[in-house]
Amino acid sequence: MAGTHVPLPGSHRPVTRAERIGDVDPEARIEVTLTLRGPELPQPASPVSREDFERQYAARPEDIGEVTAVLSRFGLTVEDVSPLARSLRASGTAEQVEQAFHPGLGVYRSAEQGEYRGREGQVEIPAELDGLVTGVFGLDQRRVARRKATATVAPRDLTQPLRPGDLESHYNFPSALGAGQTVAIAEFGGAYFPDDLAAFCAREGRREPKVTQVGVGTTPLTLDQVMQLPKRQRMQVLEESIEVNMDVQIVAGLCPQAQVVVYFASFDEKGWVDLVNQVIASSPVVTLSVSWGLAEDAPDWSSAALAAINERLQAASVLGTTVCVAAGDDGSGDQIGDDRAHVDFPASSPFVLAIGGTMLQGEMDVVWWEAPGSRGPNGGGATGGGVSIVFPRPDWQAVHVASVDPGSMDGRVVPDVAGLAGPPLYDLLFLGKSLPNGGTSASAPLWASLLTRIAASRDPAVAPAFLAPLLYQNDPTGTIRGKASFVDVTQGDNISTPPGRGYKAGLGFDAVSGWGVPNGQALAESI
Repeated sequence: MAGTHVPLPGSHRPVTRAERIGDVDPEARIEVTLTLRGPELPQPASPVSREDFERQYAARPEDIGEVTAVLSRFGLTVEDVSPLARSLRASGTAEQVEQAFHPGLGVYRSAEQGEYRGREGQVEIPAELDGLVTGVFGLDQRRVARRKATATVAPRDLTQPLRPGDLESHYNFPSALGAGQTVAIAEFGGAYFPDDLAAFCAREGRREPKVTQVGVGTTPLTLDQVMQLPKRQRMQVLEESIEVNMDVQIVAGLCPQAQVVVYFASFDEKGWVDLVNQVIASSPVVTLSVSWGLAEDAPDWSSAALAAINERLQAASVLGTTVCVAAGDDGSGDQIGDDRAHVDFPASSPFVLAIGGTMLQGEMDVVWWEAPGSRGPNGGGATGGGVSIVFPRPDWQAVHVASVDPGSMDGRVVPDVAGLAGPPLYDLLFLGKSLPNGGTSASAPLWASLLTRIAASRDPAVAPAFLAPLLYQNDPTGTIRGKASFVDVTQGDNISTPPGRGYKAGLGFDAVSGWGVPNGQALAESI
């Protein structure tokens, strides 16, 4: 079939830390998500209504029809089409998928993930789809979603972990409790345990919000189902569930009157694309909390996936959703292990609010850093932060921060803001017992909660807007919002080894705490 297919730009993937051990069963069913071209999206200067977005920026019907017709020639069935998200899902046998996309599928094994379906090299698409299809996801199941959570160890001093009332007081939250708002939470593993939330809300004397679980290509697990899994898998799911329930409890404790929607997707590239597609195609949400990520230049990401996810984050921002993303818990090295500094994706996207981590020394917020500056079995960790080498610095981020790596571009600076990640941690429950936890994966739902309460305190006729650019602009008094509505964090750094260098806090904006930690009421008034 030479000449019938063309390479798909950005689809190349190397095999890392894995061994090919066999071929995929040709009769195995595979579902793929195809991303489609569309008009260039606007910058999120002001929100666009869903109706206007669908009319101006959705995938064209003729493109969807052409792609559907070509896929059907290979025996693939289109399962779902989302013009708004500019994508479609199709399924077929492994043999049909092989004929359509030439991925060279195999069964791989790695110490980290066990056995999974994977590929190496690039994907080829039918020549008729050249320029119409921008990505094909779901061929490779390698993991590209890792939690950014600190080890759950007891605080090193006698300070008690913080409860919702402590957080409201420390960050001066506005009084509104989220009524009329929907906050979404992204999860790529683990399970939500309603009994723990009920006990948590009862302990705090707060109303239990309505929590809806949405499976995106997967079925959310119950506690009973988790406990019936094989031991190794059960332990992994329980570990991830600690983090899932942390997200939900932080949001529920701070926004008891909001609607909470927890989206569960697979932890591969397809899961990322599908989850953000689902969020932007659903009812409007004011915030999406994301506590997962991976270094933006990790070999497990394909450049096509980075582009597809970033485009969907841009769509969310244009629709007025602020996506709050954890900056990472492994300092300047971000688990890569070379002699350069790295930042996490999707925190490095210019279409999210990137959240760094702090800890308390007495009443003072300082940059979160615990020896050795990255996570380990005995604790430790440090906020992510730095300068992107993938995404240029957006025009709205007019700050003077240079990369610590010689020769690097002036990329997007991470984070924009910060919140509690380290000691004294958050006072949470898991399987009925107290289990303090933290990390920037806790800072993200903290910020999502604040923005939900700010939205609830405003005139319902005023559409929410993507927050990040506003922080770098003047408020009505002529002062930059990042200076007027934040408590500056001036002490600490995120140096990890490797690379042995990193970024330091200072007066004003910096690459470890952004503008600092919020004065919630002041921020609400300024926007």
